[in-house]
Amino acid sequence: MPDAVAHRTWASREMKFRQAAFAYLHAAILREASAYEMWRAGLLPFSPLGSPVPWLVAGAAAAGLVFAGILFWRNVHFVRVIWALDAVLLFPLIRYAFFAGADRPIPRSFYVFGIGVIVITLWMLARAAWDL
Repeated sequence: MPDAVAHRTWASREMKFRQAAFAYLHAAILREASAYEMWRAGLLPFSPLGSPVPWLVAGAAAAGLVFAGILFWRNVHFVRVIWALDAVLLFPLIRYAFFAGADRPIPRSFYVFGIGVIVITLWMLARAAWDL
């Protein structure tokens, strides 16, 4: 009987990593699509590093690597680092959603929605990282 309990516990933990990986992937797709549309609308700030296209490609590649790392590696320390990096994204979103002036070209609802996406992603990552 203990083998059945151990198997069920591991299967549950494995499922949490899988869910976290796909939650991260969907949030990354949303971030990439948002950045692309902001670029097309001319809302991205000028960068001395050149065109945003290589950065969009690099961001998509990094997101793919993180997704694969969470899904296949299943390392709690890796997921905790990703959780912390994603948590940092909340600071500018909160600033622009609640404290920036009304003269911004992007509506506040965009940032509020981003907060919701990040919080859901953090929740899924935390379930896998800390076995909640």
